[in-house]
Amino acid sequence: MKHVSTILCFLFATVFALAQEEIIVLETPTGNIEGTLLLPSKENIPLVLIIAGSGPTDRDGNSGSLKNNSLKMLAQGLYNNNIASFRFDKRGIAKSAKAMISEEDLRLEHYIRDVQQWYLLLKNNSRFSSVIILGHSEGSLIGMIASQNVFPDKFISLAGPGFSMQATLRRQLADQPPYVLSMSLPIIEELEKGKTVDSVPPLINSLFRPSVQPYLISSFKYDPAIEISKVKSPILIVQGTTDIQIQVEDAKKLATANSNSELVIIEGMNHILKEADANRFLNMRTYGDPSLKLKQGLIESITSFIVD
Repeated sequence: MKHVSTILCFLFATVFALAQEEIIVLETPTGNIEGTLLLPSKENIPLVLIIAGSGPTDRDGNSGSLKNNSLKMLAQGLYNNNIASFRFDKRGIAKSAKAMISEEDLRLEHYIRDVQQWYLLLKNNSRFSSVIILGHSEGSLIGMIASQNVFPDKFISLAGPGFSMQATLRRQLADQPPYVLSMSLPIIEELEKGKTVDSVPPLINSLFRPSVQPYLISSFKYDPAIEISKVKSPILIVQGTTDIQIQVEDAKKLATANSNSELVIIEGMNHILKEADANRFLNMRTYGDPSLKLKQGLIESITSFIVD
């Protein structure tokens, strides 16, 4: 039997309870945003609000055909330690597809506001002793900006960038053939000025297509090191050594920017939180393998930070 309750807090929320999982829906003017609350049987427990990374990444950490279930495993690991979690499909993704506004109108601030609404809803739930915001990859930047206004009990950056998006793009593109970088740099420079580029070479159109450029411009405004310095909550920064997207240097930069932070480096953990070789080809193979478990030490580090 399903029990339905509706809460109005600028947005409506409808909860369908099923065993230890609850599907929560935020009804927004552009459509529903849906997420999963994984709830241990104990009451008065901490809850972690999990924010997925960039692109079409769903609540489980899967992106298109690349199914690895990293965020689902993270939620399950927390559940096993009597910590509740809530993870959601970003607007425009999976069950939240109908909430998407046109790509031309999408800005990073839309995701930030969504996180703030989720946080306020969860914070008002008496079942939770505390609410922690955890952001993975780009979700780290979104989470730290949202945290400046909602003041979570704690904040966790998981494989989060320490440098601006444009700096990270330049670094990642430097690993591609030289002609890819040479085509990309002029576009990045224009976007940094707040200007869009109409003509994009087909080879890099998926990254810099005109419709996504306003979103990139909105993201370029933020420097993660500056944003995390504004977070007043206790902070945990976690980074793996075999991450081919974000480097240990990023994590160290974040930690240096806020003295109220703890830095944990996990040897052999890649961007999707699994054990992986540093070799790019072997590393990428893990992105589509849901049979791989999370790297040992990850759940332990997060749990220790939360319950301490």
